[in-house]
Amino acid sequence: MIKILFFAQLRERLGVAELTQDTLPDTIGALRNELSQQSGLWAELLQKERCLAALNQEIVADNAKLNSGDEVAFFPPVTGG
Repeated sequence: MIKILFFAQLRERLGVAELTQDTLPDTIGALRNELSQQSGLWAELLQKERCLAALNQEIVADNAKLNSGDEVAFFPPVTGG
């Protein structure tokens, strides 16, 4: 099982803050693809060009491997000032 978190605009537009998933995709990219199948809005918002991913609170690329018990967070890029 993995825990999936959504932050900022993603949480607002998707209407969900957190999911748990019993199936375990191999990678962050595979998880992103699975979630994108829910609707066009999910596919649009979860594009890797528009959305960063963190695995256990560390920003990772789509080829990062998933393990049972992992926490994945998706969030839009942020800028500081």
